[in-house]
Amino acid sequence: MLRLYDNLSSGNGYKVRLLLSLLDVPFERVELDIDRGETRTPQFLAKNPNGRVPLLELGPGDRIAESNAILCYLAEATSYLPQARRARAAMLEWLFFEQYSHEPNIATPRYWITHNLLTADRATVLPEKRRLGHAALAVMERHLAAHPFFVGEAPTVADISLYAYTHVAPEGGFDLGPYAAVRGWLARIAAIPGYVPITAWVGREVTMEEASARAPAASL
Repeated sequence: MLRLYDNLSSGNGYKVRLLLSLLDVPFERVELDIDRGETRTPQFLAKNPNGRVPLLELGPGDRIAESNAILCYLAEATSYLPQARRARAAMLEWLFFEQYSHEPNIATPRYWITHNLLTADRATVLPEKRRLGHAALAVMERHLAAHPFFVGEAPTVADISLYAYTHVAPEGGFDLGPYAAVRGWLARIAAIPGYVPITAWVGREVTMEEASARAPAASL
């Protein structure tokens, strides 16, 4: 069975949980407290030297880091990963946009605020983060005003990736009221069978100690 090292509040972790749920793929989940530095312990760094979640463990010694890479792996041979060359390139465009223009400016303020990490230095750069975040939302709004999803007529991993932090953007101080097309798209994603909210989890949980004691059996 697949094993996901995760933090329930993490939008990047949520991307993976959401796609696994939509695909009805069973998995074990290991919760790591990022506020207590549990992703920076020698035990976890041996699994992911970058010290971040999510991390998907496929089998003994076989792990994938980086949320969008995990999405692409899980979506292989499903409708969430376009097969046509041009459509796949369009999907990748949006994945790179999410990591470069969207996530740093929308997810970061949310993290600072919801984890009580808004220091004086960070407060000085918050207006610029929000300006750039709204610029990213405007790009999304223009696209979604003419398209139901980001690539083609059905959701792909581009939508899963961008949904994760967009739907909780108000927690970082972003008003989604002016973005009618974005709000309509959020509703379409939430209506997909198998959808789960970001903090909802029903399934098998294992501790880090249990995870270290036994290796998962590969299932994909």
